[in-house]
Amino acid sequence: MESPQARKSGLNLPAGMSSITSLRLETLSTPPSSASPRAISNLSSSSPSKTSSCSDRFIPCRSSSRLHTFGLIEKPSPVKEGSCGAAGAPASPMISPSKNMLRFKTDHSGPSSPFSSSPSIFGHHSGFSNESATPPKPPRKVPKTPHKVLDAPSLQDDFYLNLVDWSSQNTLAVGLGTCVYLWSASNSKVTKLCDLGPYDGVCSVQWTKEGSFISIGTNLGQVQIWDGTKCKKVRTMAGHQTRTGVLAWNSRILASGSRDRNILQHDMRVSSDFIGKLVGHKSEVCGLKWSCDDRELASGGNDNQLLVWNQHSQTPTLRLTEHTAAVKAIAWSPHQSNLLVSGGGTADRCIRFWNTTNGHQLNSVDTGSQVCNLAWSKNVNELVSTHGYSQNQIMVWKYPSLSKVATLTGHSMRVLYLAMSPDGQTIVTGAGDETLRFWNIFPSMKTPAPVKDTGLWSLGRTQIR
Repeated sequence: MESPQARKSGLNLPAGMSSITSLRLETLSTPPSSASPRAISNLSSSSPSKTSSCSDRFIPCRSSSRLHTFGLIEKPSPVKEGSCGAAGAPASPMISPSKNMLRFKTDHSGPSSPFSSSPSIFGHHSGFSNESATPPKPPRKVPKTPHKVLDAPSLQDDFYLNLVDWSSQNTLAVGLGTCVYLWSASNSKVTKLCDLGPYDGVCSVQWTKEGSFISIGTNLGQVQIWDGTKCKKVRTMAGHQTRTGVLAWNSRILASGSRDRNILQHDMRVSSDFIGKLVGHKSEVCGLKWSCDDRELASGGNDNQLLVWNQHSQTPTLRLTEHTAAVKAIAWSPHQSNLLVSGGGTADRCIRFWNTTNGHQLNSVDTGSQVCNLAWSKNVNELVSTHGYSQNQIMVWKYPSLSKVATLTGHSMRVLYLAMSPDGQTIVTGAGDETLRFWNIFPSMKTPAPVKDTGLWSLGRTQIR
């Protein structure tokens, strides 16, 4: 028989349970008049005994269900924590499903699993995105084969010589044995410039910037100046005790490096053989390059040193000794002032980048092979390197990322010689295999379109003499 209190409250109590003592309702902050009998009937009992049976409906408590593990809980409501429900709270409208529905979320309360990660790889912080990413720009295509090959008999396999140069008037000069030959890139005409005779030999060639005159370093230590258009010797300058293996022109001064470890500076406007002598290397000088503004001269030697000279000083302003082999390959950036790159020989194999204002090494890359030559493109911020032992390859690099644009092979011996065409698109490489190979590797300055591969129809071999 129902008690009067149960009838008044509208509670359906089982038989044997006292209407007052068996069910305890927590006191609410809202007035009792605001809670309807229907709202109260949806509450769970505080802690019923195991022997007593509850109502015919079971409503679980959310605080013990670990729903946060599956991301099914919205942000905490302003209601006080610790209670399973609010007896006096007004009925809330239907809540839309959470955006985290059916997505597992890592439970940080338990021990971490070696196979779990935080945040989840499917979360907003992962590398995956629903938005379509912009596809990366495809790398510029560089033809893998030379578009022309010239036979160059007696081209010496000597790391310390510099026997190929390309003039601003589009004429290639090549030292072959005791002779210098000129090859016109516009009409393929070959001209014999000079023959030094049986007791001397060509060790280096270098055109002036305007391309009219060419300097020749000889095995006897002389520096000869020739008019390239008239094929006439203009002057002979002495000063070195032994072979002159490297030459470098700026606008007015010719620098020559020798096996006698000295660098001489020659001025065609004065009568003396040389106007300055730079002493700093302890072994043969094999690399020389003027900066683009003609203010600094970089020299490399077989003593593994890279020196930088100021035009007004007889002592080097920088002495860079990080290379562990001979430094022949040197190039100044035409895109950034005071940026110098150098390459080391077989025991070093590294290309190193320098800031010549403070002497700091900016970067370096191990190429895996002897670095024989370096040249910077004037059209794009890229450079080319040629290599010897052990892969005899030609490599094109982007700067400053130092990512490889292309790796070219074809020479069967060390690629000891390198020169660039006046338009900056083509390079010529020479090796002890007695061939000169022409490669289209850089785009033009106006249109950065991919270089056209003409190697299939013009691969015919021509003899340079």
